[in-house]
Amino acid sequence: MSQPFDRVILGDLVLQDRVLEGGYVAVRGETIAAIGQGAPPPAAATEDHSGRLIFPGLVDGHMHTASSIGWPGIEGATTSAAAGGVTTCVDMPYDIPLPVTDAAILKDKVEWLHRLAHVDVALYGTIKKDGGVDAIAGLAEAGACSFKFSTYEYDAVRFPRIDPGLMREAFAEIAKTNLMVAVHNEDQELVMKLTAEAKAAGHTDPIWHCRTRPPLAENLANLAIFEIGLETGAHVHIAHSSLARGFDIAEDFRAAGARSSGEACLHYFCMTEEDIVRLEGFGKCNPPFRTKEEVERMWASLLLGKVAYISTDHAPWQRERKIYKGDIFALGAGLTGMQSFAPVMFTLLEERGLPLTLMAKYCAAEPARYHGLDPKKGSIAVGSDADLLVMERGDYTFDEAKIIDRPEFQHSAYHGRALRGRVAATYLRGEMIWDGETVLARPGQGRFVPRQHNRAVGLG
Repeated sequence: MSQPFDRVILGDLVLQDRVLEGGYVAVRGETIAAIGQGAPPPAAATEDHSGRLIFPGLVDGHMHTASSIGWPGIEGATTSAAAGGVTTCVDMPYDIPLPVTDAAILKDKVEWLHRLAHVDVALYGTIKKDGGVDAIAGLAEAGACSFKFSTYEYDAVRFPRIDPGLMREAFAEIAKTNLMVAVHNEDQELVMKLTAEAKAAGHTDPIWHCRTRPPLAENLANLAIFEIGLETGAHVHIAHSSLARGFDIAEDFRAAGARSSGEACLHYFCMTEEDIVRLEGFGKCNPPFRTKEEVERMWASLLLGKVAYISTDHAPWQRERKIYKGDIFALGAGLTGMQSFAPVMFTLLEERGLPLTLMAKYCAAEPARYHGLDPKKGSIAVGSDADLLVMERGDYTFDEAKIIDRPEFQHSAYHGRALRGRVAATYLRGEMIWDGETVLARPGQGRFVPRQHNRAVGLG
């Protein structure tokens, strides 16, 4: 007779294509050894979540842990992730003091992850404003899962604009690795011109953040990056499209033979221009919120299969850098998103009567696949890490004071929002790290997850 499993977890399993009611996940060591329905197999421990929904642990394909306060930000962001059912963070390279531009910096960041992280983390790499193409192969060999560039400059060192000539050279090198290169997609010249004109006219109230970063700014950048991708053969990915048009452009380029894709952030499925007027600085992000009509077009794109995956772009700034005092342009751009990701996504699907399998697919399986973390991450499947998110239905309200991070990061665009569910438990590699009230993970319990393979991502 075979040895009993280490742990069996009971509940309704939400897979990418179906829901297994009355299901179980059987764990040996850190991985899933069996899944099924009905009577559970013998195990050393059984954890009963009957009546609750068990999703794969979410994989957030776009977030920033160290962009505002440096390495200490890793601890708070990943603690919040554990409480939010996010078991794998794909972290951007734009850190303080230096971005991840070579293998040595990536190795240093991995060491910090192993000291501070509460969940598992995969890492982006990037290049410098004036070069660094020769470091791309080394970053890929060191385990970087993807690369990130920007067409808009926030900081000449930490978050630079990469000009088209250098981007072309870098894309050609990245194409050799089969890794994806995501690009922050806003046209710098247009945004700078519109911002200068708004300031000169005294238009500094919140709505002008949207007016100075119009859809055209995104679409100009999208066309440029995809053209370079078409020429070089690189897999080029919109880092965050707030527009359905971005996914249409990616589709057009795929039809022409390009490897092109784009992701959307959760807030573009529910926030509108009216919300930045209400939230002021706490609703400022780039690209900005769009219209109600655009939100509906975004949902249509998702349901047509045009969206690669959904992320948060979690980018926390200290509260004092988000408080509006008459000039929206003076404030930091970025939202907190770790703890709100699962309950808000779940709620949006429930409110629209859409299948919960969409959350398993677009918030776990697909980001894992695009970043080469599959089959280790992103799925409830035999052989995958036993990363699980347990959702409990009910009427709740999101409270920013309950965000588990430094006090200065306890703010949210979703504060006060009615929810249809909460994260009742999170499991990382078979071990419970959130019990619905307390983060049980220890700093350093999270691990660096290198890219698992260099296969090209199949694009629809």
